[in-house]
Amino acid sequence: MANLDKQFLVFLGRKIRNERIKMDISQERLGEIAGVHRTYVGMVERGEKNITIRNLSRFAKALNVKTRDLIDF
Repeated sequence: MANLDKQFLVFLGRKIRNERIKMDISQERLGEIAGVHRTYVGMVERGEKNITIRNLSRFAKALNVKTRDLIDF
């Protein structure tokens, strides 16, 4: 994976984590709301998973933010 791609995934993961913390919910709860497994949430937050657009949209809806707010690099 190119360095810029990895940097973006880490950036995106941090944005998702920060929004989750603002909502005061666990990774498990975010996973339940977004319809993904808790371990997937953790991998995304650590920048280890290349998230799909569908799941990005699910995270945004679960976090009550616009998708573009999560990806504004």
